[in-house]
Amino acid sequence: MKVAFGCDHAAIDLKNELLKYLTEKGYECIDFGAQDPNVKVNYPEPGLKVAEAIMRGEADKGVLICGTGIGISLAANKVPGIRAAVCSEPYSAKMTVEHNNANIIAMGARVVGTELAKMIVDAFFGASFEGGRHAERVAMISDIEKKYGSQWHE
Repeated sequence: MKVAFGCDHAAIDLKNELLKYLTEKGYECIDFGAQDPNVKVNYPEPGLKVAEAIMRGEADKGVLICGTGIGISLAANKVPGIRAAVCSEPYSAKMTVEHNNANIIAMGARVVGTELAKMIVDAFFGASFEGGRHAERVAMISDIEKKYGSQWHE
């Protein structure tokens, strides 16, 4: 499985830890994240890069990290077909795959520590979409995206 990583300057250390952790587990990782903590990176930029990589089929899933995980996930969720969920514990990470067919896990480097982040990604990558009644709900989300995706402007 190919996993795209993205982060802003606030999350470089955690991104590097998780990238190494998943690489050691046999995942092929692509790094779209910030590299230098002294160079400010606006979180929408890596969020978009990861989401687009998934949309184009260059990656299967993604891991996004910023200070809270919120901003970077909001940016990613603007890309059609992306379902990015912010999770701060393993149960939600597992359920967002099983029930929402999420393709990106997001978290906050200022919210979770390294060991908890490892448990979160393990839960996320260890889960499978259940389909069934959940497939209908995910389709409803996709319908909303189709309805407003190209029509809404600020």
